[in-house]
Amino acid sequence: MNPLRRLASQTAVYGLSSILGRFLNYLLVPLFTYYFSPAEYGVVSEFYAYTGFLAVLLVFGLETGYFRFRGKSSDIAGDIAYATAQRILFVANLGFFLGVVACSQPIADALHHDDHPDYVVWMAAILALDSTAAICFARLRAEERAWRFAGIKLIEIVVTVAMNLFFIVLCRGAYEQDPTSLLGRLWDPAIGVGYVFIANLIGSGVKWLLLLPLLRGVGAGFDRALFARMMRYSLPMMVIGFAGVTNEMLDRALMKYLLPYDAETNLAQLGIYSACYKLSILMSLFIQAFRYAGEPFFFAHAEQQGSKALYARVMTAFVIFCMLIFLLVTLYIDVFKYFIGEPFRAGLTVVPVLLLANLFLGIYINLSIWYKLTDRTLTGAWVALGGAAVTVVLNLWWVPVLGYMGAAWATLACYAGMAAISYLLGRRHYPVPYEIARIFGYIGLGLFLYLSHGAINAAGLLPWPASATLCLMLYLFVAYAADGRRLLRPSPEDRAGSRD
Repeated sequence: MNPLRRLASQTAVYGLSSILGRFLNYLLVPLFTYYFSPAEYGVVSEFYAYTGFLAVLLVFGLETGYFRFRGKSSDIAGDIAYATAQRILFVANLGFFLGVVACSQPIADALHHDDHPDYVVWMAAILALDSTAAICFARLRAEERAWRFAGIKLIEIVVTVAMNLFFIVLCRGAYEQDPTSLLGRLWDPAIGVGYVFIANLIGSGVKWLLLLPLLRGVGAGFDRALFARMMRYSLPMMVIGFAGVTNEMLDRALMKYLLPYDAETNLAQLGIYSACYKLSILMSLFIQAFRYAGEPFFFAHAEQQGSKALYARVMTAFVIFCMLIFLLVTLYIDVFKYFIGEPFRAGLTVVPVLLLANLFLGIYINLSIWYKLTDRTLTGAWVALGGAAVTVVLNLWWVPVLGYMGAAWATLACYAGMAAISYLLGRRHYPVPYEIARIFGYIGLGLFLYLSHGAINAAGLLPWPASATLCLMLYLFVAYAADGRRLLRPSPEDRAGSRD
């Protein structure tokens, strides 16, 4: 089978859980933005921004370290690597959770949520459960058990969504009609948006019940020498991940402190920005699905003949599809905007910028194979830290002046810069013949069609649905005519491998 098609099929399976699950989760965005005020939704966004940082720290980069040191799936080394990584995570996350419980009130005071130390405890429990589950999911990915991976992820999200609907719609509605009713007594107005965290905690708990059979491998043993090697390899990956979360989440973590308004208005602006950020979900979903499938794919083909040419084809196909998503969302933004409440639509101007930022993030993920395959993770960490520094500086500079639009431009500048630096370093350490002209050609074509659509609408030449569909069809025609058959047909190396 053509490796590119195999990667596409794996991406599709991982994407099934991400797309179906996140689509269900995506339906929570109108729920939250219609039931909660922008300031209340800002609290949810703030806490999830904090947990984004901690989630990276509490996994220690061991997902990629496990891939690197597991050996072949039939090798006992794979079981020992799994057991070693899992034991590290259990001890570290148990200590983290107990520490947060002991200090929950001081933490809540520091975050200016004095009345809700319970929010802090719930989020710590979610983090501990999710972090210890990370290696279980890495094992499923390494063993190419994509359907089981997808099923567990999907069940977790369905449970989380169902619990949100139960608490926010049923219990809150019952409380407003009769606080003494059975369902009404389950809603406490003092908890408010905290029910979002409770629903997430229930979903994480159900996920762990489904992952329990995978704990059988933890008894394989603990290898101290392997532990040291894994940590030397993985800790730079943690730094890279932390820098990545800085690029993705720092704006939401700091916005309420950087904006020049009162606390309530700052939280409202944060809520608006976060809700509009969700409209770039299709790009994020595809990148996440590609990342799940791509990392083991790149490692598996590293020693094969023609692997670098294959990686170049993957990059071109990736950019083509990402620009298709960019056009789908931006051309039909008048449809997508109804997924968020009307008070949140003032921030729609950030959507095209954030979509482009995610595109460059995906390009950077493709380019990152140079340091993963050559064990230069420390160098990769410096690239990620440089991107984080850009994010910090630009957010401190632009957000007080440009508001949440400054945060969007800072995200784009960061990811574009990281992709450029990673490409230049990759040419030196692991040169891949990426099709640069084609890549920028598709990006330029997508931007041209987006701007043309805007100009056509402004001039009143066509109604927007006709203009949007015309531009989208033109992009698809050009992409298929230029690269459709070339990318999908087997390469000479693929045909040689199938004969073997």
